[in-house]
Amino acid sequence: MIEKDGSLFGAPKMPGYFKTHARAAWKQYIVPAHWLDASREPAAIAFCELFQEMRLAPSRFQASKHTQLRGYMADLGLTDQRRRPVVPGPERDEFFDD
Repeated sequence: MIEKDGSLFGAPKMPGYFKTHARAAWKQYIVPAHWLDASREPAAIAFCELFQEMRLAPSRFQASKHTQLRGYMADLGLTDQRRRPVVPGPERDEFFDD
């Protein structure tokens, strides 16, 4: 059962209403983030919406929203690798594996 848990949610899906900067942010940041699943989709959507707001009106983008944007990036593992799930690799035998 544990093996299946990682794939139960599926991949996050970009909302159809995303345009311009939100769509670009999704393609640049969310698509390559192979560790994300649909359970993180709401955070990914919020991140992209904030990103678009920042790009469209940078001088009106408040400091509190910068903090939110950075928080979403960390939560999604985009800037903080410690938030990314650890994928166990094959175990090595120190005596028999080269």
